Amino acid sequence: MNNSMDPRRPDREIRYRPSVVNNQVQSGDDATPDYMNILGMIFSMCGLMMRLKWCAWVALYCSCISFANSRVSDDTKQILSSFMLSISAVVMSYLQNPQPMTPPWANAMQ
Repeated sequence: MNNSMDPRRPDREIRYRPSVVNNQVQSGDDATPDYMNILGMIFSMCGLMMRLKWCAWVALYCSCISFANSRVSDDTKQILSSFMLSISAVVMSYLQNPQPMTPPWANAMQ
């Protein structure tokens, strides 16, 4: 009696198969965290070496994006080191020159 009341239909079940595009299975691997991590490190080094505050802030922004888009299985040490490098770039740039940041295009107008 219980089987007659069961709304499921096993003859209508279809097994899931991942979609195939150009004869390759989509893996869903997003490279955004890796690119942002590399950009964050490049901008951090530019902010530290050239004392550009806007580079340091862009590095911090890229590191935040990398952290937000990372997966649990990603290497957390590299993401954390990029984040700390960008924070140190911001801190060091303001320790060297505590004046407020002026955007690069503001100097061209004068």
